[in-house]
Amino acid sequence: MAGRPTVGILALQGDVREHAALLEDLGARTVRIRRAEELAEIDGLVLPGGESSTIDKLARAFDVRDALVDRLAAGLPAYGTCAGLILLADRLQGGIAGQRTFGGLDVAVRRNAFGRQRESFEAELDVPELGAPPVRCAFIRAPAIEEIGPRARELARLPSGEIVAAEQGVILGTAFHPEQTGERRFHERFLALVARAA
Repeated sequence: MAGRPTVGILALQGDVREHAALLEDLGARTVRIRRAEELAEIDGLVLPGGESSTIDKLARAFDVRDALVDRLAAGLPAYGTCAGLILLADRLQGGIAGQRTFGGLDVAVRRNAFGRQRESFEAELDVPELGAPPVRCAFIRAPAIEEIGPRARELARLPSGEIVAAEQGVILGTAFHPEQTGERRFHERFLALVARAA
């Protein structure tokens, strides 16, 4: 990484464009990732929201899953939002039959923890690591972190108690979509992790 980082966005399904626009506005170069060989040229990876079981199936169909798991295990910085958080979790609760994650984040995540699409909501969260003002978050058929293992740490929770953001080394995961509300600080934090790993 010479100056401007190259961030891959897993582009099998989900809100790819919103992440790309935000990251490029923050100075990163973005590329869409659909094939294993494309992973070789990136400094970090974003796993966007969408449908986690569909992304899992497509990652296998496009033969990118194993290479992605290997890159994550080797220390590739990654940021997962909503479905991306599910895919980064080491443990999954409420998955469909045969659903697998990529792993990397020592958490257990429950799919659709807040109900179906009609139960989607926005909230303001205090995130001490990011300072003031509160973070405006969109929760769309969102997961929640049910357990955090010793390698990961909590970054944010809702007033009702559900943990909705965690970090482990150069891996960051949020149950919500900051890219949908104009919130930039999580992406800035991710780019700082990318710079640190370089």
